[in-house]
Amino acid sequence: MKDYLAKMRGNGQSPPRPSAREVCWSWLGAVLGIALVGYLDSWLVQGTDAVLLIGSLGASAVLLFGAPRSPLAQPRNVIGGHMLSALVGVSMRLVLPDPAWACAALTVATAIAVMHVSGTLHPPGGATALIAAAGGAKISAMGYLFVLIPAGAGAAILVAVALVVNNLAKARKYPEYWW
Repeated sequence: MKDYLAKMRGNGQSPPRPSAREVCWSWLGAVLGIALVGYLDSWLVQGTDAVLLIGSLGASAVLLFGAPRSPLAQPRNVIGGHMLSALVGVSMRLVLPDPAWACAALTVATAIAVMHVSGTLHPPGGATALIAAAGGAKISAMGYLFVLIPAGAGAAILVAVALVVNNLAKARKYPEYWW
């Protein structure tokens, strides 16, 4: 057991911590990105059956602003991953609404496969698929509109903010590639 734990620790060193400047840029981007999505949600869709602010966009903000050079944070992955996963989630809910656990499992697995095949792997897309398939009445009532709003629009807003914020810092470059 002792050898196993030593092996798991590797050389005993943690990954390097980001600089305070890097933390500040990540923080600023996340604040601006999520605030803009939230503001637009309250201004454009409040009082409707639509929603713009979903939890999986928070996970995208981590990638876009905390790891902007990651292949998983590039525009194709963020927008395509969310939209394709939303499409899978809505479709799966319509085809196999019950049992809910089976719908959820098949939805996430299928979304991962679709993102792999399309070259749009974005981990928060799995959450978007699950939200589309297992969300409440408001999400369900949106039907395929969910693919555009919030999945597509929310992701596009975050990518737009990432383009601005990540390119203001001299040490950052975003995107690494477009498509």
